[in-house]
Amino acid sequence: MKKTFLITGVIALFSTLAITTSAQETPVKETTTQENWDAKKNSTVDSIMSQYKDKYVAAKPAQTIADIFPALGEYESATNAETSKLSITIDPNNKGLVWIEGLPQGRVKAMLRKSPATYKIPAQKTEEGKEVAEGTLMFDKETNTLSICIGKEYNTTDPSAAFMMAEEEPVTTSKNSKAKKKTVTKPWIYTGTKIVEVEGTVMN
Repeated sequence: MKKTFLITGVIALFSTLAITTSAQETPVKETTTQENWDAKKNSTVDSIMSQYKDKYVAAKPAQTIADIFPALGEYESATNAETSKLSITIDPNNKGLVWIEGLPQGRVKAMLRKSPATYKIPAQKTEEGKEVAEGTLMFDKETNTLSICIGKEYNTTDPSAAFMMAEEEPVTTSKNSKAKKKTVTKPWIYTGTKIVEVEGTVMN
């Protein structure tokens, strides 16, 4: 009788272990058609996307050097006979610095002060040994016009003020003397139109 109970107990134990093990096993992942699903080949997705095809915004092309530094290029002037051709190039080691070539003063450097095309011309001595007074360089992209003023300090607040010619102011030396006009050295002004665009991609 004891043997019968023992055998029955062993069978019951194995049955319980078998059921527990089966319950703990991870179910096998079923392969579905979703793994091979492709939105591009789905008629429903295609139908929805077709409604917006005409509204897609094209990606903007990469900016060129001329887009970032519009003052670069070559110019000609109808008012400055002594400067028939003038060119502005970027310094290879400093993007905030440009070189102006073709001026009567020689090769002159200018420093970017306000993007995209307002530069300060610092007082300097050219390679030709000429002294160049402080000035301003501005390029107007809308009119494609370059303006340079040499001989007047750069105005940080309003750089365009360099191109506004001040009238001579009378200076009274005494009550009985006549008013005398102050002698003012006129700055050198250049006005030119761009004739060549600088091509190329953004410099890193």
